[in-house]
Amino acid sequence: MDTPPPVRVPTGNDKIWSILSHLSGFIGVPFILPLVVWLAMRKESAYVGQNAAAALNFHLSLIIYGICCIPLVFVLIGIPLLILLALASLILSIIAAVKASDGAVFKYPLAIPFFS
Repeated sequence: MDTPPPVRVPTGNDKIWSILSHLSGFIGVPFILPLVVWLAMRKESAYVGQNAAAALNFHLSLIIYGICCIPLVFVLIGIPLLILLALASLILSIIAAVKASDGAVFKYPLAIPFFS
């Protein structure tokens, strides 16, 4: 009978890098930190790689959505959309960090999958 390979429980360092990837917007490096973590750790830890890729996809998607909202500012609908985008990014980043601390990978809604 084939037994599945043992599931690797994320260690403290893996959880820290995953949480930092999700909270990088609060630190002030919303795109750079998840990219560096993903490039450096994706082969070492699948858990960290998946979390960093999710955070990187989310931050890239936010940049694209923000650029799309800029022309709408002149029609006055862009301002509420930008505020909604900022609030969603804060809330979803916190939820993703909590999920990462529990050992899971959060799937951001409406994130475009650039990296996997």
